[in-house]
Amino acid sequence: MSLSIRNQLPATVIAVTSGEAMATVQSRLDGGQVVTAAVTLGAVEELGIAEGTRVTALAKATEVALATGEVSGLSIRNRLPGTVARLVLGAAMATVVITLDGGGELTAAITQDAVRDLGLVEGTRVTALIKSTELSLATA
Repeated sequence: MSLSIRNQLPATVIAVTSGEAMATVQSRLDGGQVVTAAVTLGAVEELGIAEGTRVTALAKATEVALATGEVSGLSIRNRLPGTVARLVLGAAMATVVITLDGGGELTAAITQDAVRDLGLVEGTRVTALIKSTELSLATA
């Protein structure tokens, strides 16, 4: 299956915490970073997700926010530090490709205003932010 989702990060599940209808799934990306996805219990069961399961963490570029400087006081679980590798400016939007610390790439689609306000250029240190509810999981 091919997907239009740019961010497809290989990972291994390290913990599953089940609730009434939802579960949080923590996975270690191949670069060593840990991400958390909030998914339904049905998805956990249907995909056979358990500790040790190989998954692909999926995040639409439009669901990736960027921050410069220290990040604190946020409920967003997934905070992935990295460096802007490429910046493609469009008329209204920009595509920002980040090389993650430890390896891997992540793409964010943000407004031109955000690029300007953050002072983003190639080489800028950023933290990519993804809510756990916006991170999906796929199995092979």
